Amino acid sequence: MEVTKKVFARKNNQTITSYTLKNDQGFQMSCIDYGCIITEIITPDQNGKMENVVLGFDTLEEYESNPYFLGALVGRFAGRIKEGAFVIGGADYQIARNANGHHLHGGSQGFHSALWDSKVIKSKNEAIVEFTYFSPDGEEGFPGNLFMTVRYLLKNDSNQLIISYSGKSDKTTLLNVTNHSYFNLSGNFKRTTLDHVLTMKSDHYLELDEELLPTGNLVNVDDDLLFDFRNGRSIKEATASEHPQTKLAGNGYDHPFLLNRTEQPTIELTDPESGRKLLIETTEPAVVLYTGNDIGGSYSIRGVEARDYLGLCLETQSPPGSVHHPHFPSAILNAEEEFKSETTYSFS
Repeated sequence: MEVTKKVFARKNNQTITSYTLKNDQGFQMSCIDYGCIITEIITPDQNGKMENVVLGFDTLEEYESNPYFLGALVGRFAGRIKEGAFVIGGADYQIARNANGHHLHGGSQGFHSALWDSKVIKSKNEAIVEFTYFSPDGEEGFPGNLFMTVRYLLKNDSNQLIISYSGKSDKTTLLNVTNHSYFNLSGNFKRTTLDHVLTMKSDHYLELDEELLPTGNLVNVDDDLLFDFRNGRSIKEATASEHPQTKLAGNGYDHPFLLNRTEQPTIELTDPESGRKLLIETTEPAVVLYTGNDIGGSYSIRGVEARDYLGLCLETQSPPGSVHHPHFPSAILNAEEEFKSETTYSFS
């Protein structure tokens, strides 16, 4: 195992550090302690060619000016909360309203824009970057002094990235975190993800309203085949559809799916042309599939013109809107209880 460390940027007299973990097969992952952002994952195609499979930038300024949370850890709450308002234990809370009057991904000063403490833990067969962060009571409006630990782990004998999360608060609060990497298995973004094939063990998805907030309705995919990924489906099928749910999401998906947790791996993404495959196993009850429907614009990503569908997100988490829909799996963390979550990304 090889671990390298270098200065990525400097901000307000603080150093932002980049870490690269590399196993003996050449598989590697790079990340920075600003937002725990994964900047690069290098993995082979079917011919052994090593290329990057996640969208990322080379400068801090690009990450700060880009609104799409590329590669970042998002929290305290991943997803939208209607009007940034909720009730816990009879107490009313108003949190940041940073997306059309609603809360999104922890607010403008969420985990994605924090500078985390970091250190390397290395053994013969494993390499870990451990990030820690203290989120004070009232940060972005959330209750509780929250202590967070996030670990990115590579094993020497597999092309596998394991992300583990843990947290503890001194007040009952909301906690729902995820990694917001945009995957593109073509390698170095040479094509969009429209021809990628996604398989998910999910029987239900969450219906959205016009503001992309869950309505509370769980839709059985047997009744809505465009959302049935159990036997595999290409991404481009949704982009040409007149389905009202994919239209309101910007001609694609931006939907939470409840996972059949007895079946692992629960998620499989493949690019038939490159032969790359990504398998995802998670302890979380849901995943948000976002197909990059509106990430195009007048900017570039490592020399490639930004365009819609250039990457897709598979955000393992609790369902957004759970605080307003009690029949969803809960994201409430009780005081002094420990939050734990783990997601494994296996590349082949």
